[in-house]
Amino acid sequence: MAAQIRPEERRALLLACLCYFLLLGSYYVLRPIRDTMATVLGSARLQDLFTATFIGTLIASPIYTALASRVALRRLLPGVFWFWLLNVLIFAALLRSRSPGDWVASIYFVWFSVFNLFMISVFWSFMVDLFSASQSTRLFALIAAAGELGAIAGPLLTRLSVSRLGLTGLLLLVAAALLLVIALIHALMRAKQELQAHSDQAQRSTLEHRLSGNPFEGFGELLRSPYARRQALFILLMTWVNTIAYFLQTDLVSRSSSALLERAQAIADIDLAVNLCTAAVLLFGVGRLLQRFGVTAGLLANPVLMVVAFLALALAPSLFMIQTLQVVRRVAQYALARPSREICFTVVPQHSRYKAKNVIDTVVYRFGDLSSAWMQTGLRAAGSGLHGAIAAGIGASLVWGAVAALLGRRYERLRDKLAH
Repeated sequence: MAAQIRPEERRALLLACLCYFLLLGSYYVLRPIRDTMATVLGSARLQDLFTATFIGTLIASPIYTALASRVALRRLLPGVFWFWLLNVLIFAALLRSRSPGDWVASIYFVWFSVFNLFMISVFWSFMVDLFSASQSTRLFALIAAAGELGAIAGPLLTRLSVSRLGLTGLLLLVAAALLLVIALIHALMRAKQELQAHSDQAQRSTLEHRLSGNPFEGFGELLRSPYARRQALFILLMTWVNTIAYFLQTDLVSRSSSALLERAQAIADIDLAVNLCTAAVLLFGVGRLLQRFGVTAGLLANPVLMVVAFLALALAPSLFMIQTLQVVRRVAQYALARPSREICFTVVPQHSRYKAKNVIDTVVYRFGDLSSAWMQTGLRAAGSGLHGAIAAGIGASLVWGAVAALLGRRYERLRDKLAH
């Protein structure tokens, strides 16, 4: 893989890897805190939290796109991270107590569930605006791998230091990491100009202007563009599978321990195991897989693996098999679906990379969470339990696979058209 990195790409790639390392490291410090807040509230209230999260995302997305229409991208990109840093500091003050009340737990859960999608979406919007389709096929697996190393460091840091630093101390560490992220975003903006000057493959777009359109431009593109709709359906079905697994995880962790810090450690342990496997897959195979078999194969791998995992769980419904399903799902999502799906955005216009992509990554994602959460609430009320959830997971995975194939083929046609 290293031999395929061109000299003019090295600086931009290194900065992108460092930035994503810090972002996912921060994400995986904040995430166990969010999931710990969920155990305070209980799985019976998850559908309400998912509803509030969807409403918050629906409000935040047009605000973000409105800013993109009024503020030059070179100011918008670091500006959103400054805003999130301020939010982290506010929660550091609110979470001084070791036993937060329901209202603090609910606000943090909803805030993080909105924040995390925007944080990752904005980063990848910048990446698909920095690297072209041909570059991304070679480089995105390395950037994703650097993120997974951060995702390993985050849970490990939480596991080792939560008892000494407490939740407030962890949040202050995240604030420091976000300061470094802001510095790296500025360096990456300069690297984009350098890359354009020395590479004929780099994206030719600039960051010196505002994006055209209105705050609801991203929503409008979903109605106009079949390609955007396929990307949205891919995300929607993926979140159905994710939410089924999340409900199961919340129940299991709640039953395993009554102490909040022990729950946070247990969740961090799961994250650590998943991220170790994901980093290994990204470092030793995904880049070659995408170059040899294409993006369509990368998109298809996740739903196919999930059909197999759900069938195995149906045949042997046990705690071990549920944990195995969770590992398979998340490794496939982060190591295969994530880089493959991001590559699909390199062949769309610049405004789509920041507007339509943001709507898909946030609003559509959270609508999938919301609809799946209420579906599972209905299944539980009907008494279907584990097997009802498994059946829903298999059905969603089969449709997901069909959409993945359609999306991959359309990407390949657009890529070939741009190449000519």
